[in-house]
Amino acid sequence: MLWRERRLRWRTCTLRLLALCLAALLCTHFTAELKRRALPQPGLTPKVPGAEVYNRRLEDVPSKRQVIYVRRSSKAASNGRQGESGRRDSLQPARWHIDLQPWADSSHSLEEEARRFLHYITNSQISCSRLMTNGLTDNYLDSMKPWKVCLDNKFSLAHQIRSKQCRVYSLGLGEDDNVFELNMASGGCEVHRFDPGIPSAHIHEAERLWHHRLSVDWRDPNPAIAPHRLHSNTKKLKTILNDFGHWKIDVLKADMESAEWKILENLILEGVMEQIGQLVLEIHLHWPGFEVSGNDSSVVRYWYSLFKELEHKDFKLFYSFKDLSKPQMFLKKEVFNASSCYILSWVNTRWT
Repeated sequence: MLWRERRLRWRTCTLRLLALCLAALLCTHFTAELKRRALPQPGLTPKVPGAEVYNRRLEDVPSKRQVIYVRRSSKAASNGRQGESGRRDSLQPARWHIDLQPWADSSHSLEEEARRFLHYITNSQISCSRLMTNGLTDNYLDSMKPWKVCLDNKFSLAHQIRSKQCRVYSLGLGEDDNVFELNMASGGCEVHRFDPGIPSAHIHEAERLWHHRLSVDWRDPNPAIAPHRLHSNTKKLKTILNDFGHWKIDVLKADMESAEWKILENLILEGVMEQIGQLVLEIHLHWPGFEVSGNDSSVVRYWYSLFKELEHKDFKLFYSFKDLSKPQMFLKKEVFNASSCYILSWVNTRWT
């Protein structure tokens, strides 16, 4: 009798325990179902004013594993007086050739191409009321080449000189005088002169004038050639700017003895022109120039197209000089009343 009573109690406790477990499971299931139904369904979420902005701000907060990249805006990159804490944005699409202008006429004649080109280089596109010859002083002799810069207050060069933040690059092959460079340095500009013929790699003359044993080219040296076997130390201007840590050049003066065409093409294709405030360039017309191919008409069309590229980048011609001391030749011909040498000066009108 006692054994039956214990067995009955044991069954009763077991049933109560099972009932409690079942009740707990049912409560858990009902609670989860109520929470699921309480959640908003996809596509039915009401739009709360400000919620989207708030969520975006939360997403913008960087975690410890995120890397933040800061890019210069195109507006800042195009401003000549921008500081040099950042480099120009290098994510521009690469260009492999310039855009050739349409032919001057349907016959593709040399006469028409030459007429268009010579008219372009002998007519100023913008006036400059304050021209300075061979630097920032009036130390000018008639026997010197007239390297002209514009010091109008509407352009940045005058402001950069007053604030002692002017930088000049002078590209040459060692045969020209250096009065321009000395005067610009005396006027407060930081001047870098590139001449492959100097005896040392770098020479610091006076306070603001540096000479570098470098020749600017339209291509970098072939990496397959050992440096000691190279005849000269040549680099592209973009490479030199990166090596020196310079973002801008207020004045670029260049006398490259017929290498100017391919160098100018390289500066356009690689976007270096945006980093230049004024360009003072000697051009040579007695032959096509280094590695410029095609018949005479095609060569002149190419020359003209290069200058139109400058114009599209807001460079305006403000000075033109016809050198009468040089042979009056145009592509090895005494035609068109042209000289074999001109000095041209442009200003980047974005740099105001």
